[in-house]
Amino acid sequence: MKYCYAPRRQAAFPDVYETWSATPAQHTDAFLKRVANTGYDGLEIGANTFDAAGSDSDVIKFADRLREKGAPCVVVRAGGSLMEAKTASINREILDRAIHYANLIGARVVTGNMMAPQRHYRMTGDPWGRPKAQDASRGSRLHLFDRLAKDLRAASDAAASLDITVSLELHQQSPVDNSWSAKLIHDLVDRPNFGINADLGNILWNYYEPEESAEEAVDVIGPISVYWHCKNVVRVSHPENQRTVAWKVSLVRGDMDYRYLMSAMISSGYNGYVAIEGSRIGDQWHMDTSSLAYLKSLEAELAE
Repeated sequence: MKYCYAPRRQAAFPDVYETWSATPAQHTDAFLKRVANTGYDGLEIGANTFDAAGSDSDVIKFADRLREKGAPCVVVRAGGSLMEAKTASINREILDRAIHYANLIGARVVTGNMMAPQRHYRMTGDPWGRPKAQDASRGSRLHLFDRLAKDLRAASDAAASLDITVSLELHQQSPVDNSWSAKLIHDLVDRPNFGINADLGNILWNYYEPEESAEEAVDVIGPISVYWHCKNVVRVSHPENQRTVAWKVSLVRGDMDYRYLMSAMISSGYNGYVAIEGSRIGDQWHMDTSSLAYLKSLEAELAE
């Protein structure tokens, strides 16, 4: 397997930047040096960062600098929901641009998810971990999946001629949020260069009581995965509020059994990028580096 870093924060003294709005200049030499020295094969970078570069020639210059620093972009992150009327056309354009950027810089994977901006909860804190979830699969109708598959099929066809794979992240607050919905969209798109981003941690985030465990889902998800976001959480339930808060922790510490998950993914034949989805708070390098070392040790152990 190959390992990439999907940072959710870019902290390298004296700078701290927010990944979702980071410009090429904010991928500092100090940050890239840490990525390379930690042992990653590359980075996941959002289309928003390449947008900020300006021209295609500037995108290529940025990608060249990443390679020179030992931290190439190997996965381009696209946008969100293709189903919400307000944002679908915007996100479809972002997906098309992500494929364009991937082709420009030589990345072979584009990933996105179907989560829309929150429409109901206006309170502080995350909207997930509750009895109901926005845009969830359990309330979706087949015509929604048919429409989603149409857009993803078109994007995959455009990407195929460029030797690029399109992955859709299993994500909370979206129609593709568990194993059966991931299998359904995979079957409907029916393209060899389309698959699932197996972010099993999002199943644990979605509801007050998860629909399934990561260990239950992986047997379905593994064989249809082309990318793998890895994170772990500790769930703390508050039954008096019908609310569960999930704290992101290193892969070795949380509720998900990554020894089992790695075994299942290897058994399914998975050999794509394994992405460490980075910490948002605290010392990201301590937490994320320990997660990377843990997964590499598991892979080596299970290969014996």
